[in-house]
Amino acid sequence: MRRETVGLLLGVSTIAWCCATTSAVAQTSIGQGAGAQETEGNDEIIVTATRRNSTVQDVPFSINAQSEADLQRSGATTIEDISRNVAGLTVQNLGPGQSQVAVRGVSSGQIVRDQPGVKEQVGIYLDESVISLSLFTPDIDLFDLNRVETLRGPQGTLFGSGSVGGTIRYITNQPRLSVFEGQVEGNLNLVGGDALGGHIKGAVNLPLGGTAALRVVGYHTEYGGFVDALREGGGRDEDVNSGSRTGGRIALLFQPTANISITPRVLYQEVKANGFNRQEVYNLYANPFNTTRPAVTFREREQFLLLDEEFRDETLIADLVGTFDFAGVELTSITSYTDRSILVSRDASALTGSVSVDLGFPAAAVLLPSNLRDTTELETISQELRLASTGEGPFQWVLGAFYSQVDRVYEQALPTPGYDAVTDAVLGAGTVAATRNGFTLPDSPYNSRVPYEITQKAVFGEASYELGRLTATAGLRYYDFEEVRDIRFGGLFADATTRTGERTASDGFNPRFLLSYEASNSVTINAQAAKGFRLGGVNDPLNLPLCSAEDRTTFEPFEGAFGDESLWNYEVGVKSQFGRRVTFNAAAFYTDINDLQVTLDAGTCSSRIVFNVPRAHTMGVEFELAAQPVDNLDIAVSGSLIEAEFDSTLTSGGNVIGGIRDGNRLPSVPKFQLSASATYTAELSSDGTAAVFSASVQHVGSRFTQPGDQENNPRTFIANLPFGGQPAGSATTLDLELPAYQLVNLSAGINLPNDLSVTAYVNNLFDENALLSFDRERGGRARLGFQIGQPRTYGVTVRKRF
Repeated sequence: MRRETVGLLLGVSTIAWCCATTSAVAQTSIGQGAGAQETEGNDEIIVTATRRNSTVQDVPFSINAQSEADLQRSGATTIEDISRNVAGLTVQNLGPGQSQVAVRGVSSGQIVRDQPGVKEQVGIYLDESVISLSLFTPDIDLFDLNRVETLRGPQGTLFGSGSVGGTIRYITNQPRLSVFEGQVEGNLNLVGGDALGGHIKGAVNLPLGGTAALRVVGYHTEYGGFVDALREGGGRDEDVNSGSRTGGRIALLFQPTANISITPRVLYQEVKANGFNRQEVYNLYANPFNTTRPAVTFREREQFLLLDEEFRDETLIADLVGTFDFAGVELTSITSYTDRSILVSRDASALTGSVSVDLGFPAAAVLLPSNLRDTTELETISQELRLASTGEGPFQWVLGAFYSQVDRVYEQALPTPGYDAVTDAVLGAGTVAATRNGFTLPDSPYNSRVPYEITQKAVFGEASYELGRLTATAGLRYYDFEEVRDIRFGGLFADATTRTGERTASDGFNPRFLLSYEASNSVTINAQAAKGFRLGGVNDPLNLPLCSAEDRTTFEPFEGAFGDESLWNYEVGVKSQFGRRVTFNAAAFYTDINDLQVTLDAGTCSSRIVFNVPRAHTMGVEFELAAQPVDNLDIAVSGSLIEAEFDSTLTSGGNVIGGIRDGNRLPSVPKFQLSASATYTAELSSDGTAAVFSASVQHVGSRFTQPGDQENNPRTFIANLPFGGQPAGSATTLDLELPAYQLVNLSAGINLPNDLSVTAYVNNLFDENALLSFDRERGGRARLGFQIGQPRTYGVTVRKRF
């Protein structure tokens, strides 16, 4: 995924990234997020993970909070950037705007663009509104955020839309009464030595009398590309994965009395990409085995294209939050509406060409440029009502109800101009038309339309009682889901199918229990047991005309429905804070997973199948340390060690399916992840001028994209396609274990009077070419490659607060 590169915040001495504390300056200089408090001298981030204002140290389960200053210091602009600094949080990058989030190793593997029926494992919130969508969770700009909270483990007893693995909350700075303030930020960066990028952003808070305030945020970013495309005939286009992100939000606070606040908000964002961060190793048209076509050996950051590619995501979110305080009880109402339009447009020439070779079509068909267009149209409405105690007594409680309706239409088309004429000439006139199943687009050998309607109802609550140094908490969630979908598939490559009213429904209860013991004024010990749930669904039909006999035998028996996934998360943790110098938090956890939904590539069928694995588990430890050993020097270290494995084996015809073998690793999860940072602030004069120097290193361990990648690895992919003069048995051997990688970032800057700062930085100092996920088409018969990270980037950021 391309990542916008921003500078580092200067002039605030914060404990960085992983920690529970940050400076009061960072917290109050631009405004307070939901639940944040402007308390002079308070150097702790105030969070609302328990639906009450509290510090990270007081939350009785494992949570990470990164402040606005932490995000700016680390240069984080996407959830993938954030994940490298949060113990136990991992993100699998599948291209711009297409990332999958896992917490503590609970991962079902690679979910790709044509699996709209798979639900997310981690819930994502923008303030009080749910925005998560499997694979396509909006890549919201992090500008003018108060903090990002990562809540580990199931959270269904506190949050309206439950999540099986954890919850991530983007908390924005809220409008503030009687305060005029703002900030502007400009950035210019050089990506990979030859591509310019940059951004301009601004935020302003405008008081409107004594009872209202308006907060307006706007931003535009240009991303520099770093992947070159080889073209037919020997041409080259540089930096084809450039793009942009443009958006903004407007929030209005109306507070007629101290006990009532009403905040409507609108957010709009458009993300565009001109290509994908794909580094190819083999392409049907470009590979070292060709003898009748130019032989090609790809170098780093290269791919082959017959057609331009594109990604576009338009997101509109409108929500209304109202809070009403009734003397000890607060009522909160959250109404939210989301409208999204997503396009993933890929060069599918190699895919269509490989099918044409297998079906015996002539070279005239194999060489036709082919464009796979995946579109998603989404409308979501949700309503949450929540009552919570606000007093200071030993008994505290939260009770809520949640309703949401998701209407999602997913469509695919494969426009390949000239294909009908070539294939009808081989198969006989009218053959192509007979396979269309009602689709009218000509020259499109594959078409699908899958509308979904998902309704969720839930009641949830949690209560705690404090008895001396011991606090006990119990919660329960009742959920009721119903999903109804229709499908229509048509075209020469599809299994022409029409089904209506396919229904998935489930209801049940998820409990949670917590104990928190204050061992001393500095140390608290916590324990938790919580249950999580993820709704099942129905697999799309296989593209049977494309399947090899072996793949059809393996995958066709599993073509139907897949069941619900559930888990129990058990954890024991310690939170300790010694004065204002040292904070250390750690937790050990075990997650017992039942019917894990695992996605596998169905090989030559160019399809995906979701399987239920009866048993799997994750277990591990995570820690976060922050310290200020001397004045003006802040250091932070965080890390996780995770074992995530299958405890069951799935077989078909006596063969293990896709690496789902007892003892194999769950996909996309590194065993070891570590980050460390240091920041030194040197005061240069009494007027507030200061120099700030920062360094960080992030280590992400090895991973596998899909479970099957660890079987028979290194893997040999045999082309066996009589095209381009490729000799029989031509083979590409790849190690599919994505290697560990390290990123080193450095920055230096100056903080000037009047809240003006200038920072110069270099990210990915050693130009690491990080392999983020493995990309294959038709089991490797069409194309092989990897999604890769951003190369070395130099930049300068100027920031002004007022």
